[in-house]
Amino acid sequence: MNNIQQVSRRQFIGRSGAGLLSLLASGTAFANLTKSSSEEFLFIEAEGFDDRGGWELDQQSMDQMGSPYLLAHGLGIAVKDAVTKAEFPSAGKYRVWVRTKDWVAPWDAPGAPGKFQLTIDGKPLAETFGTKGAKWHWHDGGTVEVGKEATIGLHDLTGFEGRCEAVLFCKDAEFEPTNDIAKLKTFRRKLLGLPTVPEDAGSYDLVVIGGGLAGTAAAISGARQGLTVALVQDRPVLGGNGSSEVRVWPEGFTLQKPYTKIGEIVEEMLPGIHKKTAKNKWFNTMNGTAATNFADQMKTDLVNSEPNIKVFMNHRQMETVTNDMTIASIMIESTETGLQKTIKGKFFADCTGDAKVGFQAGADYEHEFTTENPVMGSSNLFSVLDATKKKEVIECECKDKSSLMSQYEKGDYAQPFPRCPWALDLSDKPFPGRLKEKAKNNVKDLRKFANMWFWESGFDKDQIEDIELIRDHNFRAMYGAWDTLKNVDGLYENLRLGWVAFIAGKRESRRLMGDIVLDASHFIDGKIWDDLAFPCTWSIDLHTPEEKYQEGFEGEEFISKANHGKYGSTHEPSKDNYNKRVYWGPYRCLYSRNVKNLFMAGRNISVTKSGLGPVRVMKTCGMMGEIVGKAVALCIKEKTSPRGVYEKHLASLQGLMKQPGSTRNS
Repeated sequence: MNNIQQVSRRQFIGRSGAGLLSLLASGTAFANLTKSSSEEFLFIEAEGFDDRGGWELDQQSMDQMGSPYLLAHGLGIAVKDAVTKAEFPSAGKYRVWVRTKDWVAPWDAPGAPGKFQLTIDGKPLAETFGTKGAKWHWHDGGTVEVGKEATIGLHDLTGFEGRCEAVLFCKDAEFEPTNDIAKLKTFRRKLLGLPTVPEDAGSYDLVVIGGGLAGTAAAISGARQGLTVALVQDRPVLGGNGSSEVRVWPEGFTLQKPYTKIGEIVEEMLPGIHKKTAKNKWFNTMNGTAATNFADQMKTDLVNSEPNIKVFMNHRQMETVTNDMTIASIMIESTETGLQKTIKGKFFADCTGDAKVGFQAGADYEHEFTTENPVMGSSNLFSVLDATKKKEVIECECKDKSSLMSQYEKGDYAQPFPRCPWALDLSDKPFPGRLKEKAKNNVKDLRKFANMWFWESGFDKDQIEDIELIRDHNFRAMYGAWDTLKNVDGLYENLRLGWVAFIAGKRESRRLMGDIVLDASHFIDGKIWDDLAFPCTWSIDLHTPEEKYQEGFEGEEFISKANHGKYGSTHEPSKDNYNKRVYWGPYRCLYSRNVKNLFMAGRNISVTKSGLGPVRVMKTCGMMGEIVGKAVALCIKEKTSPRGVYEKHLASLQGLMKQPGSTRNS
């Protein structure tokens, strides 16, 4: 089967008359359109630009707005232009519309940091975009005279998260495009000539949705059991929170008794990097560190080495088709071309984190978030670098690396940072890493500031529907803190932001319910199951807002604390020689109790809110995936259901759990 391949981008450019343009018209515009003498127009999807320059493709709000968009993620330094060649229906005067937003407007924050220009053959329009509107909308750019062909560009002005989803040129000066998401989706597909019926992408024994550690491990495990596997991932890399895009260091102990082979596949995917504390104990200091530490290519190569796996990178799962509470197929859509495909399967594994497939299939689930009952929030990790250190400059992942290198060679180390009036005002507020003595300038104190998990928000927000807002609040907190350290406290003259995640690292959202719903009380009481499946070695770690940083930010908190509950069993069976820090979760947490062919692995398994605390770390999630792959193989071999594996074939599953992760069964 085909494995991961580089997807070729194509221009999303279309031209047509009133028949298509009417699909994009607001009510008033449609009335005007029927009387218009000229319906010529040009529509350009931002993700289809020939060259994205320094702009990033952001797909994480695709379900809410119907399309990915480009993000000018320059950490305060303007990114390189995105450019594309365009052919107009004819030369002449067009009104220009740009779909964008002022991303700090939801907070009525002063200023508009996401400013950018639209250029035509290098010349910017008079209007500056990203300066209006708290919601995505069509920003009127006025009129422009163009020839038959032109080069269109997105010219970032700030490096502070400007965003563009699409550009529309229309000869009808009175036309106003709609902001209705459903209409926009219909318009795009018809305009771009995309098929109305998704392409058939085949049928598989196991379809895994989500390419984090849980999903990738499930795919590899299933493939080694002889299954045909489809793996769907909506980003260009595998690993999810444990990838170079998010950089949360994978935690959890693998290879635990009595099933010491569980976790071998997880370990194949991860580099053997550890750091030690002064007391010579293993300790997590790797959050937010260099991309190479997260071994994206290692995961890609490992999946590519499995001939039974077909990978759909840069594809987002959009729809689920069920029949009699059995999933028949899913529809996926390319985040780069918009092309849709249908994937059929015998069994499906929801490893999306957000339980998206299960939710669409009608699976029982829990999803709670209120001020009184908050969820764990999302983080966007960040790091800083010292411009006086050659190694750090050479390894910099920043967009202006060549300029930074030139500065270093000249001995010009100063790294000014602009004031950020639109960010959280922390000038008179405490936050982690802010020194009590402002005159002190010790780089070591940044250990309390950068690379830290506790920069977290969205505790009373919907971590699915509101994820763009939550991510943007994380940006405001981080930029506000760095502005304060640099410009208010006068510290770290030669330091700069080196890397910031723009994909949010989620901890909690929907959870799918199985035959067992694992709760923290099971860990505390030492409940022992007969279907041991995955070892849990993390504490009952639940995050809530940190009270000492709440004042003035109630409802908009940005720092969390970890509430570590009592861990582990009170009566571990010594005859099995269990490690006292290990609690084995049951297999019955890993399949839906009402959707007949649905498994799950990752943070969306069958647990309560408290039960999520010890199971959600990534190595633990990856081991769940290993079990799912083995269980699906038994379902197919024995012609049974996920529940049937427990009821009739548990001994066979336990036999597979004793095999090395490298074992290949057909």
